[in-house]
Amino acid sequence: MATGRFFQEVELPEQKSYSDGVVFPAVLSPTTNTNVTVFEEAIRVEKPWLESLLKKSGVVLFRGFPVTTASDFNDVVEAFGYPEAPYIGGRASRTQVVGRVYTANETPPDKLIPFHHEMAYVPEFPSKLFFFCEEAPGSGGQTPIVLSHVVYGKMKEKHPEFVAQLEEHGVTYIILTGDEDQPSSSTGRGWKTAYDTDDKKVAEERAAKLGTRLEWIGNAAKVIAGPMPAIRFDKESQRKTWFNNLTGPTKGARKIHDKGAFAELGNGEAVNDDAMDDCVKILEEECVIVPWKKGDVMLINNLTVLHAREPLLKPPRRVLASLCK
Repeated sequence: MATGRFFQEVELPEQKSYSDGVVFPAVLSPTTNTNVTVFEEAIRVEKPWLESLLKKSGVVLFRGFPVTTASDFNDVVEAFGYPEAPYIGGRASRTQVVGRVYTANETPPDKLIPFHHEMAYVPEFPSKLFFFCEEAPGSGGQTPIVLSHVVYGKMKEKHPEFVAQLEEHGVTYIILTGDEDQPSSSTGRGWKTAYDTDDKKVAEERAAKLGTRLEWIGNAAKVIAGPMPAIRFDKESQRKTWFNNLTGPTKGARKIHDKGAFAELGNGEAVNDDAMDDCVKILEEECVIVPWKKGDVMLINNLTVLHAREPLLKPPRRVLASLCK
């Protein structure tokens, strides 16, 4: 389906179609041979239409465009004109590559990163995420995506009481972190890096602005974030979303991503394990996995879509990221 002078919507077998006419994700390719400068100009010209497509579909995958380097990717992100989102209080180890482009997550690639909304544990989270596939995975290492309102609807149907608890109390995230980064953990950013200071008092002040408090255990910190809303109402789509990071499938204390990272209801009660096991099943059933191709750029509405990372089975893989307010 042609949509303008430059972009055309294409169909992939992995896409899901919903009864309200939404195709997830939307996939765009260029109508003609092009270069990155022309691509950037087309983004600026057709930004209102691209934003309406993102609002409708939740994710737009740009495939077949001439984006080959991190610098190209940075220029594409800049063309959209969104302000950069700061990563203050962010949990994952990331390294700046160029401009506003960072490594996506430096957790060992053979580790699973469960479904989450980016930075759901702070009040000011990114509204949009860009991913860029610089090197496609040999095997595994894909980035599953899922519509958050669909997860909310199915969880409310299956566990109405638990969802009501989440809506009333929210969720508190607890993480134990040292003063140095531990890249082997998906929540391994040390407090000094997370709050951009080596002064405990300054770290406490910066954490407090994010609704987070720090309790000190020697040079380590117990980071207690929240209570934060676990269900949010998205004004644009007029739908409730499953806006939390409760999807780590372990028993007992609800482990989020890694050892030392936990979650509980905002009133201090434990998270319902049966409900969370069902949630993991729902996420797996409803998610879409479009295998990465070199040069792919994926734009995600972080308010309405959760994403994850599969373990990498066969290298290489290099996916870069940029977070936007």
